[in-house]
Amino acid sequence: MADKGRIEELSSAIRYHRQLYYNHSAPEISDAEFDRLWDELLNLDPDNPILHEVGPEPLPGTVKVDHIFPMRSLDKGTTSEDITHFVVQSTFGAKRYLAQPKLDGSALSLEYVAGNLYRAATRGSGERGEDVTLNAKQVKNIPQRLNIPADCHVRGEVIMPLAVFEAKYRDVSPNPRNLCSGALRQKHGDGKAEAADLVFWAYDVKFVNQPPAVENDSELLTWLQQAGIEPAPWEVFESEQPHLAMIEHTQEWVKKRAAYEFEIDGIVFKLDNLRQRANLGMTAHHPRWALAWKFPPEEATSVLLSVDWQTGRTGNVTPVARIAPQSVGGVTVENTTLHNPGEVTRLGVKIGDRILIVRRGDVIPKIEQSLGRAEQRDLENRRHADGTPFVMELPNHTAIKIPDICPSCDGELSIEGAFLKCYNMLCDARTNRSILYWCRALEMDGIGEKLVEQLLDAGLITSIAGLYNLTPAQITSLERMGDKSAENVLSELSRTKKMTLGKFIHALGLSGIGPELASLFASHVKSLEGMLQWLTAAHAAPGDADYGPLVDSSSKPHKTNQALRELCQYDGIGEKVAIQVRDGLQLRRNLINELANHLILDVEPVLTSTGKFEGMTFCITGTLSQPRKAIQLMVKAAGGKVVGTISTKLDVLIAGESAGSKLSKAEKLGITIWNEDELNHALANQDSVELLSESTPVSQEIDSQKSLLDF
Repeated sequence: MADKGRIEELSSAIRYHRQLYYNHSAPEISDAEFDRLWDELLNLDPDNPILHEVGPEPLPGTVKVDHIFPMRSLDKGTTSEDITHFVVQSTFGAKRYLAQPKLDGSALSLEYVAGNLYRAATRGSGERGEDVTLNAKQVKNIPQRLNIPADCHVRGEVIMPLAVFEAKYRDVSPNPRNLCSGALRQKHGDGKAEAADLVFWAYDVKFVNQPPAVENDSELLTWLQQAGIEPAPWEVFESEQPHLAMIEHTQEWVKKRAAYEFEIDGIVFKLDNLRQRANLGMTAHHPRWALAWKFPPEEATSVLLSVDWQTGRTGNVTPVARIAPQSVGGVTVENTTLHNPGEVTRLGVKIGDRILIVRRGDVIPKIEQSLGRAEQRDLENRRHADGTPFVMELPNHTAIKIPDICPSCDGELSIEGAFLKCYNMLCDARTNRSILYWCRALEMDGIGEKLVEQLLDAGLITSIAGLYNLTPAQITSLERMGDKSAENVLSELSRTKKMTLGKFIHALGLSGIGPELASLFASHVKSLEGMLQWLTAAHAAPGDADYGPLVDSSSKPHKTNQALRELCQYDGIGEKVAIQVRDGLQLRRNLINELANHLILDVEPVLTSTGKFEGMTFCITGTLSQPRKAIQLMVKAAGGKVVGTISTKLDVLIAGESAGSKLSKAEKLGITIWNEDELNHALANQDSVELLSESTPVSQEIDSQKSLLDF
């Protein structure tokens, strides 16, 4: 009885102190005291439920988690040349690299507080994922408590052993990867697979406070082992030419891939040295110090059954091929894109043809070529993704008809390059997909395709702006939408009423304008008012006040107005992109004005620098001893801005051999010209831009190493 009373007392105390620690950040006892309570209860009652609980436990799938350390994508490669380029140019010929298999499962982030598992979250968008703590706790090799009381985020992959898949789930799903995701995200044990059948392998660990005093990533993987986390197996390559051994490594994996215990789709190579990583940093998309090398493409044959034409959010009308079910790389494919009419013409494919399907880099398979007219036997012994038999008569052998009217609004289509275009902004398909794109770009939970269709069909909205006029009564009037669902939808809409200008521009869904370019443009125009002023100026014709000079400094006529020219000065923005921005905004001008009545748009944050080149603009030309990318990196790290054109606003031209016309133009304008030695001299005091040797020790103060990964 004494033991029972003490067990109840300990359980109550642990629950109380854990609540204070996790939910209120106001602990009343030390970690050591808490550990003593925990250990005493563990000794008295090892099966006590409190020992297997982690704070308040929301149902998985109902709570979104912002990743403190974003889960980034990786640069990808498929050839030996890609590996050589990564070593020699992208990472400037470093000598030590680490390799791990690229497991084909579901990415997971484990958040530990004082060594206790606090939360598990899916990758989601990379910035925001889904709380799956309850299900993650069922994965047997995910420890509830680390051997080291650290505050850290462990990143890795949840995978299913192929032996388990073959024994239990072969008839349930075409591949283990889909089962992994479903098992993590199931809400009431209603998934197709049990989380207990999964395995977690780690790739990366990020520390909330100071990281261990280590030099290399391989040492962090050893730290994970000591903490009780199982890392994915790794191998280190260190030599004067490490890429040769790395290429051989991929060739070995191609041979043994089929016999491996888990599905993998490639190899991840990373610089091992952490300080080198910190110096290389990130592009807008991926870390410069990592490469995901993918296995060669997988091929299969199918039959083209029909082609449907669909109108997208930007007005492009694209052909979707319906094909006989075919497994490619473990995925059963029945639909794939033919991209555009130009691709249809190039392939020369007809309905009723045998076709070659190729899956490259774990993306949606594409039709590679026609293999001639199919026969009925080509349709036999095929199954849908759910396992049911596929039965169909071979269609007539006919040419693919390219439409001249929009399949959604019946408006006339125009040809724009290789694409068919619907310019009707009121087209139902464009409206539908534009709203969906807006919701997904802003990561709105609970507003999917079905709800958008219901809202449009009921006439409750006619555009994106209509979302912000919705009332609870309107939402609950829809099928299967109760008070709680309405509350969730309105909460998400309320959350997105305030955003940066860059996020706003991205969410508008302009053709060819991704988040990075949207952010760059937002920094240029600074505000919504500034953007609308720029838009007006960007339509100026020769003779208009806003057009600017008619000729350049060489008396050559300008092709575009001043507003477009200024935008083209940014590195990576050319005339075509600048015009896309202008025309895309003009088509949405009324929508922008409507949204302005509902939203608060913050000024785009600008990264400031106190480096030697702060406030200076550079252009790089000619052949240099280092890759141009490396020179750009050094200039930007020192606070400078790099552009691609010569103008009076340029401060310095960095000129190598065979500099050509840019050098001549800079000389005429009196712009300062540096060779590579002069650049290096100017950077002499900029230690942070030098790629340090692997022998350089890394102190505990390095907390700027970037997060890896989208494994």
